[in-house]
Amino acid sequence: QVQLVESGGGLVQAGGSLRLSCAFSGSIFSLYRMGWYRQAPGKQRELVATITSGGSTNYDDSVKGRFTISRDTPKNTVYLQMNGLKPEDTAVYYCNANRDTGMRYWGKGTLVTVSS
Repeated sequence: QVQLVESGGGLVQAGGSLRLSCAFSGSIFSLYRMGWYRQAPGKQRELVATITSGGSTNYDDSVKGRFTISRDTPKNTVYLQMNGLKPEDTAVYYCNANRDTGMRYWGKGTLVTVSS
């Protein structure tokens, strides 16, 4: 059973930076496309960024140029480097593991709060 554990959230001022980490266990990391999603209060969960096992990335337009997703295969970890944070980035950030067979897993989330 795949398990995902996020860390790195917290409170930061606008313009600041945070790096989120997601530790993957329970299966073969390289078989999964990894992603970060977020859910702000009163809103639906939305895609932030994804990365394939080959390193191809995809970003929502709202974070392009500010956020960077990466993965470290030996450490079974995916990261989200967030720079130039804005109050509208405030949300619970969830790690996602997605396999081409349709299997999909979620972490429990980590809260990011950006103060103005």
